[in-house]
Amino acid sequence: MAGNIMKVNIVTPDGVVYDHHAKLVVLSTIDGEIGVMAHHAPIIAPLVIDEVRVRRVDKPHHEDSIAVNGGFLEFSNDLVSIVANSAERARDIDLRRAKYAKQRAESTIKSAEEKHNIDELARAQVSLRKAINRINVSSHRN
Repeated sequence: MAGNIMKVNIVTPDGVVYDHHAKLVVLSTIDGEIGVMAHHAPIIAPLVIDEVRVRRVDKPHHEDSIAVNGGFLEFSNDLVSIVANSAERARDIDLRRAKYAKQRAESTIKSAEEKHNIDELARAQVSLRKAINRINVSSHRN
């Protein structure tokens, strides 16, 4: 890509979730939050459950928010590729469903703690993080 522009693709097993040109992408890896701009050194990094923020070229004063539930980032040749098990743009999140998932996960966590079921507890904690991420990202709708 010419200039300070890069392409951003986010894909899941269900298909392409996001595909735009951008000036900046901010995301959370297992080692912390990073920002990627055009001409960044090549990188491959595992992602945590968190928001991905994209500063698009066509809307310079606007950031797109995408809830990404883990996955991997690969950046090279001004192409940001994110492969995730699931991802949703803020505008596509069903807030009612996300809040219900949060309540269900909290209930499961309480039950798993009472039964000392560490496997169920771990799964419920991941579900809770995903639900909270979706709720937080949904507040960035534009």
